Amino acid sequence: MSTEHTIQDSIDNAATTVGSVWPVHSFVTANPLSGFEDIPFGEAVTQAADLFGGRGYPTPETFRAAIDDGQIDPEILDAELADRGFDGDPVDLLEQMDTGVESTPTDADTDAERVDHVLTKWLSAFLDEGRAEWAMPNRDDGFYSAFRSVAVHDGQVPDEGIVTDLPVSPVEAIESVLGSYPESQWLPIFEEQFAALPGWTGFIKQRSADDGAWQSTYPITLTEYLAVRLALLDAFGVDVEPSTGPDSADADPADELAEAFLSAWEASYRSEVVDSVAAESEALADSDAAGRPDAQLVFCIDTRSEVIRRHVEDTSDYETHGYAGFFGIPMEYQGYDSPVSVDACPPILDPQHRISEMPTDEEAKASHDRWSRLRETAGEVVETLKTNPATAFGYVESAGSGYGLALAARTLVPDRVAALLDAADDTVADDHEFCTPLVHHQHTYAGDLPVGLTHEEQVEYAATAFELMGWTEFARLVVFTGHASETANNPYDSSLDCGACAGNPGGPNARVLATICNDESVKADLRDRGFNVPEDTVFLAGEHNTTTDEVDLFDGDVPESHADDLEQLRADLATARERATAERADAMGAAGASGVSETKRRSADWAETRPEWGLAGNAGFVIGPRGLTSDLDLDGRAFLHSYDYSTDPDGDALEAILTGPMVVTQWINTQYYFSTVDNAVYGSGSKVTQNPVGNVGVYQGNGGDLMTGLPLQSLMADDDTPYHQPLRLSTVVHAPVDRVTDILADHAELTRLLDNDWLSLTVVDPTQEHRAFHYEEELTWSPMAPQVDARQESPAEAPTVADD
Repeated sequence: MSTEHTIQDSIDNAATTVGSVWPVHSFVTANPLSGFEDIPFGEAVTQAADLFGGRGYPTPETFRAAIDDGQIDPEILDAELADRGFDGDPVDLLEQMDTGVESTPTDADTDAERVDHVLTKWLSAFLDEGRAEWAMPNRDDGFYSAFRSVAVHDGQVPDEGIVTDLPVSPVEAIESVLGSYPESQWLPIFEEQFAALPGWTGFIKQRSADDGAWQSTYPITLTEYLAVRLALLDAFGVDVEPSTGPDSADADPADELAEAFLSAWEASYRSEVVDSVAAESEALADSDAAGRPDAQLVFCIDTRSEVIRRHVEDTSDYETHGYAGFFGIPMEYQGYDSPVSVDACPPILDPQHRISEMPTDEEAKASHDRWSRLRETAGEVVETLKTNPATAFGYVESAGSGYGLALAARTLVPDRVAALLDAADDTVADDHEFCTPLVHHQHTYAGDLPVGLTHEEQVEYAATAFELMGWTEFARLVVFTGHASETANNPYDSSLDCGACAGNPGGPNARVLATICNDESVKADLRDRGFNVPEDTVFLAGEHNTTTDEVDLFDGDVPESHADDLEQLRADLATARERATAERADAMGAAGASGVSETKRRSADWAETRPEWGLAGNAGFVIGPRGLTSDLDLDGRAFLHSYDYSTDPDGDALEAILTGPMVVTQWINTQYYFSTVDNAVYGSGSKVTQNPVGNVGVYQGNGGDLMTGLPLQSLMADDDTPYHQPLRLSTVVHAPVDRVTDILADHAELTRLLDNDWLSLTVVDPTQEHRAFHYEEELTWSPMAPQVDARQESPAEAPTVADD
């Protein structure tokens, strides 16, 4: 093998240790240790601590608070400690615990830090996505070539080493620096250099893999990055010989102790959910079939939907369902006003269709265009005046008291400013009021993607949605409800949008599925496939604002025959909003306040660091009929996916849920986990001291690495008290255990996650007296308490493999 191939293979292998980082304007939650998921969790956090310097477990103080709050069952904790050979009072054991590495600052102004300073300066300039007033020259030649052209003019780069005469090829530059190191050290050298700035390298990794518009125009690869970094290290005289690190085979007793406390905390939460689901499973089997509901609303499986769904169901005879928020349509979407398209599907999928908006009302379109041009022009003028060094001070002086009053109003009375802006916006039609998604196949392509969907594809997407949710009945109104957030002055606003839509609003996906399902020819084919859609069923889309709990219905296609149904639904959604926002306001420390007013204020206040809690608190994922959880208050902590095992005899629907939504929820869960246990390394610190850079991410302070995870305010109730409980995901499935075993046997990537303790899986089997079985390892299960007969059996007596 050639040296070039050896270097490239080593780079590719080293890159697996760095998690992908998406741009902050399209924030995607992902496991920062995704490259370690092929080894047990305990080993992974040990190796990651050596590489990144991050903590892998909650602090003793966090465990102590969980015990004091009754979140950890004492009996479960004693059993977990005993299983690992720990004897003694848990409080005393916590005193002995040192959960490993704390993030400690290095000595200031070292040569390595000078390298980071120069490198990140040029990375931020090269990777800027439209924010910089003065662009880095030669960006279209790629990062390595662009740096090569500017390095000789950068006074901060020493006139030493290879950087004084960089080769044309980045691989040649890497070879030159590696000349004195044996090939056996290349991989650990690359791993350590990638880990030095994991935010930037994770962003480059994701951008080069995605190959979107910015990457196509201004290309960068990890090879180019590494060549520049090694050249700078050579110029500053920094030795790149890798450290040997600790022996990962030797488990740290402190980590083993922390694992016992963590497992007990997780088991305590899981047992409550499983016991409740098992009890409801038995009750569900004995209940009579319900009649036709007044309406059906399909929400995203997002934990925030659990709250609004409870309150919607309490207002009338409504049925709610959970489905991944992209509604099964893997599409690239371009809104009417948007200059670019976005991926509106989970990052584990590639878009398969291009969907754009087509105006259908010329009068509304003309009004919208006039207002949009005025607003856009005014915004561009203000932005130019503020950011141009030649005019910034003059702008403030000339704007005078008017600008000051505007700032004061937005600070002191944000809700009133928001009301004025809403009133202004209400005079202009939204996209959905004068546009329709171009769903039907256009026999043309946008790039590599076909525009629209064929008839067969439309039928398949609708049928798949109904199959995954186990639908057999249809109400007069069926609402596919996407979700989005509403915040001001928030670089992390996309982290509050729909994760299933890659950090974008889910309304467009809901509109596409509703348009498909309303097509008479699609309905006819669905009936042929066994879905008895009544003639009077009307599908429509909506969007749930997770910050204010307002549900906006896109009702343009609803006929007059359903006007009364629609009016009643709107009234009931308003009632549900009042109740849900009261619950949210209480969770945010504003008990007693009007929930609607408080959440609206938070959405409009540009000084608000915590507009909503997002998915903080997530800990569980329940896959089964809504009847299992409809009488439970899951406190907005559980993802809920509708599924009926009786309508899925082959297990195809369940297989799709386990390989898709469960994997994505595990990504979300692990990012919240690691951002909480070590925010300095895996999170992004305080919003108060963050600075956005290049529309791609944030710094802490005025430079350095891109922060990769969630800010403190998304996780902590205050400086010392976590709001998010850092637990690994507990999945509960309502299905025959042998069916689940069959699926796991066909998907090594799922069994690897389970066997390595990245999440847990429990099955409540309605065909075995509603007993619960917990996954152990290698496709084996053990019966769970509190069932008496289950407690008397040994794991060997439980079902271990699927029946043939």
